[in-house]
Amino acid sequence: MNSAHPIRNLVPKKTSITEDYDITKQVLGLGINGKVVECFSKKTREKFALKILVESEKAKREVNLHWRASGCRHIVNIIDVYENKYHNNTCLLVVMECMEGGELFQRIQEKPEGAFTEREAAQVMHEICVAVKYLHDIDIAHRDLKPENLLYSKPGTYGVLKLTDFGFAKETINKDTLQTPCYTPYYVAPEVLGPEKYDKSCDIWSLGVIMYILLCGFPPFYSNHGLAISPGMKKRIRTGQFTFPLPEWQNVSQDAKDLITGMLNIDPGKRLTIEQVMSNRWIAQYTAVPQTPLHTNKMLKEGEEMWPEVQEEMTRSLATMRVDYDQIQMKPLEKSNNSLLNKRRKKTSSPKKV
Repeated sequence: MNSAHPIRNLVPKKTSITEDYDITKQVLGLGINGKVVECFSKKTREKFALKILVESEKAKREVNLHWRASGCRHIVNIIDVYENKYHNNTCLLVVMECMEGGELFQRIQEKPEGAFTEREAAQVMHEICVAVKYLHDIDIAHRDLKPENLLYSKPGTYGVLKLTDFGFAKETINKDTLQTPCYTPYYVAPEVLGPEKYDKSCDIWSLGVIMYILLCGFPPFYSNHGLAISPGMKKRIRTGQFTFPLPEWQNVSQDAKDLITGMLNIDPGKRLTIEQVMSNRWIAQYTAVPQTPLHTNKMLKEGEEMWPEVQEEMTRSLATMRVDYDQIQMKPLEKSNNSLLNKRRKKTSSPKKV
């Protein structure tokens, strides 16, 4: 545990949220575990986002971990948490900063062609890395790093990029605590023996994918058949097969390519840590990165119809990775009744769009 980030203990308020806030019916977004609506402080009239979660162990974990992470400039901060009855359920009502600047890639898409440069991409990556390092320093793995969870606080140049949605976040376990009878040591997969390292490394893989898309406008792993997913694509993810195709990568620096390669290492033990990523000169000295114009916004615009499928596929790939981490008992996947896997089975068995 890094003493630079002391633990903030959460004690939800039991008073009614309506004493302090006016809640509207304006839906701002949908998180993994609950919807987000607009609310206003009665004292200041400042606008906030309110996330409503039915109380459960999962919801408590999400709010607790997000609350602990709320001291970072590049993480959406929680302002207040209430425990109230809502439609006859005990709910956690989480008041957060209102992010009005839109999603990261949406912002890039809106720029004129060629106006997004490698230096700007390096600055964006630096900001995301600050958030991830803050989390890893307090032993939290976010486990859901993706473009939709990276939002700007305001429109225009004064907006700050922030990470949100802690629905899959998990406290990482010290290796010393693993001497428990919850698995058979002879048969357990090697990565399960080190969940702290393995859990956190999931975030680094996701950072590598995000950085790749930032620099060219399409993902490193995609289906060659126009489908959201294909067996070939899954194999390329598992074996780490990706390239830097021309012309999009022609002028991108070798430093950037080497950093991506280090983050997209299929061996979690050899994958870069967040400390190594942050000390890499492309990130640490981002103001010195060349201002090379990128193809990113052009490719994002051209792939506008494909982009929701790409986002869905990133979500699905992350879900698979998370399921693997949580699979302490070595139960065959085909016999598992895991809800995420069931969802994936339904999607992969449903007829493909022609």
